[in-house]
Amino acid sequence: MGSTNGNPGDQETAPQKGPTEWNEGRHGVGPWAEEHPGEPLPDDANYDPELLAEGDRRNVVDAYRYWSRPAIVRDIDKRRHPLHIAIENFENDANIGTVVRTANAFAVDTVHIVGRRRWNRRGAMVTDRYQHLEHHTDVAALVEWAKARELPIVAIDNTPGCVPLETAELPERCLLLFGQEGPGVTQDAQDAAVMTCSIAQFGSTRSINAGVAAGIAMHAWIRQHADLSTAW
Repeated sequence: MGSTNGNPGDQETAPQKGPTEWNEGRHGVGPWAEEHPGEPLPDDANYDPELLAEGDRRNVVDAYRYWSRPAIVRDIDKRRHPLHIAIENFENDANIGTVVRTANAFAVDTVHIVGRRRWNRRGAMVTDRYQHLEHHTDVAALVEWAKARELPIVAIDNTPGCVPLETAELPERCLLLFGQEGPGVTQDAQDAAVMTCSIAQFGSTRSINAGVAAGIAMHAWIRQHADLSTAW
C-alpha cells in the first residue's frame, strides 16, 4: 500500500503501462496537418489524399497510417508467407472472421473458405480487406486446387493417430486445414491430408475453439519458418 502521510518519498510508484495500454483510448490518427504541424504532405503514391485530409481511424499498424488500401495490400504481398489456411464452412461457422484476422496478422498467403460462400465477417475486424480470400464449393475442389500447386495439406484436429503439433515438422509450403466448431475436420479432408496434427490439451474440455486452434497452429508455423526480423 502507498504511504498516507503525504511524504512523496514514501508513496508507492505507479506501475508502468504495458504494450496493450499504450495510447489507450486513442483510435488511429487525425488529419496529417494536425499530427504533423508545419510538415509538408508526403510526396508518395502510397498515401491516400482523403486519409491525409481527414485522418486515419483504421485498424492498421502505424507503418501503414494514411496509406491507401491497395498500397497496403501490395506491400503485404511482397512479404506474404507460403502458408495457406482453409476452413470448412458447411454450417455457417462463426469462427471464420477470427481465422481471417489472425491470418492477416501473420501475412498468410490466402484464406480458403470451403463450403458456404457467406460467412460472418464481424470477427475479421475488416482485415478481410487486406487478406486474399478464395472460395471452394467442397473439400474435393480444395484438394484439386492444392494438388495442382503441389501444396501439401495438413489437417488440424484431435483424432486418434494425430501427430502432436508441438513436435510436428510443418512443411514450409503448405495449407493448414481446419474444421468447424463441434464436428471438426471432415473425413474427406483428413483423407486428403499428408498428416493430421493435434494440439495438446490438459483440461476437461473435449476441444479448443476453432478460431483459437487456428491461431495456435498458424503460430506454430511462424515459429518454424518465418523470418522474425521482418515482424512489426
